[in-house]
Amino acid sequence: MERDLNLPIPFGWFAVEYTDELEVGDVRPLHFFDEQLAIFRTEDGRPHVVEAFCPHLGAHLGHGGEVQGNVITCPFHGWQFDGAGKCVDVPYARTMPRRLREGACLFSYPVQERNRMIWAWYHPRRLPPLFDLDDLPELSDPGWSELDRYEWEVRSHIQETGENAVDTAHFIRVHGAQHLPEADITLQGYRRETDLTMMTPAIDEHGNVDFQRMEPMHLVTRNCGPGMTSQVFARAFQTVMLGVLTPITANRLLMRFAFTKPVDISPQFNLLTDGLIAEIVRQVGQDIPIWENKTYNASPILCDGDGPIAKYRRWFSQFYDNGGNGHNGRDAPGPAS
Repeated sequence: MERDLNLPIPFGWFAVEYTDELEVGDVRPLHFFDEQLAIFRTEDGRPHVVEAFCPHLGAHLGHGGEVQGNVITCPFHGWQFDGAGKCVDVPYARTMPRRLREGACLFSYPVQERNRMIWAWYHPRRLPPLFDLDDLPELSDPGWSELDRYEWEVRSHIQETGENAVDTAHFIRVHGAQHLPEADITLQGYRRETDLTMMTPAIDEHGNVDFQRMEPMHLVTRNCGPGMTSQVFARAFQTVMLGVLTPITANRLLMRFAFTKPVDISPQFNLLTDGLIAEIVRQVGQDIPIWENKTYNASPILCDGDGPIAKYRRWFSQFYDNGGNGHNGRDAPGPAS
């Protein structure tokens, strides 16, 4: 069962599919943003995401719709729509109804392909995109591996799961860290960067681990809006993670992690990198039961050592729409000290 955490779905770019999982001619249903959607790729290679139900008599385009050239054809009566949502043909009509002649009658989401994924722009008032996505160069670099992919469906709100990146205290209790990490957070517009410094066993240039000596490890997490996260782990070995969070409803989300690593590394460093990826995935499994059973406390009692949670929440609040009354975000409740 879903829990009402009293937080709305934020606006932003959200990944709805991997690029290589939608071939030309593919049509399938999606359920994101508490809405029924259809995704398809036309013969010109472009992906499209539209509201699911035909404005004629309500057939779901994602169930039986067919791509024909650069249009999608409704499975019920054969009405055809282009990628912008305009009806371009009713095969049995002598005259196109006025509503069809006036423009798009099927809402089409702004879509782009970046970082090996298909992204749809969601805004509750269907405003056009207010910011752009960042590129991760490693994802298009032939010197980096194919993606190692993981996926979870979580009964939680996207703000709650993202908060873990700045919640330093939970690393000790939940994940067994030996030392309290230090967090340095930078906020600039729609972007956030958190540099977490953690003490870990030292590793030399050959990949030998010295458990008697500790050294700092930096985990840099970046957000571009609420739906795109990247993490860079830089030590003697490297890996880059693309994390995408896509709201299914306000209180349920699809979380996807995709990792890449340098191709030309030693067997020892390859083993260490795979171990790090496995540890990150294991830690997600530790977080999920807490996310799924906690409540959202709008005014938490915070203390030193908790990390910049209040700062993160103020940043995140800009992605909540206020219905056009002033700026696009809303003021988040201030945590108690």
